[in-house]
Amino acid sequence: MTQTLAREAPASVRRRRLTGSRLLYGYTWVVIAWLILPVLIMIAFGFNDTKGRYNQSWDGFTLKWYTRVFALDDLTQALVISLVVAVVTMLVAGALGTGIGYALGRYRFRGSGLVNLILFATMSAPELVMGASLLTLFVSLGVGLGVVTITIAHIMFSISFVAVVVRARVLTLDRSIEEAAADLGANPWTTFWRITFPTILPAVMSGMLLAFALSIDDFVVTNFTAGTTITFPLWIWGATRVGLPPQVNVMGTLIFLVGVLIAVTSSVRSRPRRRG
Repeated sequence: MTQTLAREAPASVRRRRLTGSRLLYGYTWVVIAWLILPVLIMIAFGFNDTKGRYNQSWDGFTLKWYTRVFALDDLTQALVISLVVAVVTMLVAGALGTGIGYALGRYRFRGSGLVNLILFATMSAPELVMGASLLTLFVSLGVGLGVVTITIAHIMFSISFVAVVVRARVLTLDRSIEEAAADLGANPWTTFWRITFPTILPAVMSGMLLAFALSIDDFVVTNFTAGTTITFPLWIWGATRVGLPPQVNVMGTLIFLVGVLIAVTSSVRSRPRRRG
């Protein structure tokens, strides 16, 4: 009887594990479906042959909105402003955040703990508080609100995300590779650009892309610091009261596809190459 129970126990454990695995897989797919459903609806309504102002009910399939994606001048201008701000934010925040992240990951200096605290406080602070404080700062300095203030605000809250990503990568660097380069006669500057920077480059690119994504869809901070400037999210918010044109869905679809293409390309390039 003891041997029978011993045989049954592993079988019951395996059944429980199999049931738990199935529940976990099912839960994962439910979450994925929940996240991707709004994106699929956005893509679908970019092909909607709507006849009225409101693009909320399916009226038929058409490709005409992709040929008229830039037909609305105000919407196109708002998209261009958002893209310019996002690109500048990505470059500036990427450069500054990389330097901060490298310093925090490589060196221990007085005040590094405070810098870490400020970085995470910036990431966790409510956008409402950040937007209101930045508005107060710009008004007190007499700075006119517009594209420049939007860009400064976006750079400010994006630096923390870049720095945290780069810092995490720097902490895992193999110092022996840099020491080997130094033993072979490379100076610190050459070692950084030939050894260290290529190693942390994936993290730098990830942080820069994250800064771009945070910038292009930001609404709250932008609303406080924009003045009369209209960005893509602000234009969409204003248009919801009179009806969103299908061009909004088309532009959103194109932005989404570009992001997917970049993610897939990065994933493919980061895979270890098979030796012939």
